[in-house]
Amino acid sequence: MSDGRVGIERQCWYEDGMNAARILIVDDDPDIRKLLVELLSRAGHQVDQAPDGRAGLRALHASPPDLVLLDVSMPDLDGWQTLERIRDLSDVPVIMLTARGQELERVRGLQAGADDYVTKPFGRQELVARVQALLRRSTSRGEPAESYGDGLITIDFAQRSVTYGGRDVALTPLEFKLLAAFVRHPRQVLSREQLLQLVWGDSFGVSGDQVKLYVGYLRRKLDPGAPGNVPIETVRGFGYRYRPPSA
Repeated sequence: MSDGRVGIERQCWYEDGMNAARILIVDDDPDIRKLLVELLSRAGHQVDQAPDGRAGLRALHASPPDLVLLDVSMPDLDGWQTLERIRDLSDVPVIMLTARGQELERVRGLQAGADDYVTKPFGRQELVARVQALLRRSTSRGEPAESYGDGLITIDFAQRSVTYGGRDVALTPLEFKLLAAFVRHPRQVLSREQLLQLVWGDSFGVSGDQVKLYVGYLRRKLDPGAPGNVPIETVRGFGYRYRPPSA
């Protein structure tokens, strides 16, 4: 690690006031785990670690974390399979760690329910900033126990359940937050920047293209047969707007 990308230097550049959290690292590389434990511990977090996916799931059961750093390439139960099992249990924020940087791999991770994707080797400041942004979003954007209904979409925020046209719809945590942002601002044009703040909580490392990507995912999830009929309108040059059927 002589290039300094993941190495640890004895200097405290971390932002003051970062809230301590429990973070679970799941990676089969002991050197990476050691470095991440030191990095995140020095940032004030409590860090648990697991050498593979099965051990990671056991750790998640034993002591639910506030965030998971999950390696993709692991023996036996790889990162994708582990993520699938995590999403069956929890909507805990997950950052995928991988040496693969291809766009299709990033898209696969996001579609599978990951919240962020970091390619190795990664910069120390970037990793901690992404962890901070994700923790801030998850702690400050909790959905109140209420429901929404407009004749087409029904949402139970407490149960995180959605029906569209009477059909149950399974959404990833990010897709759910995106839909919540739209229905809580009906008929209002939301720019990509506004959606980044409302859904992602921070624009660090996230582009407006990702908003476009997730709007597309959401439309297809709500109405696979006719995503163009979903009343989430593209307002060219401005952003997106949800127009309830009664509007």
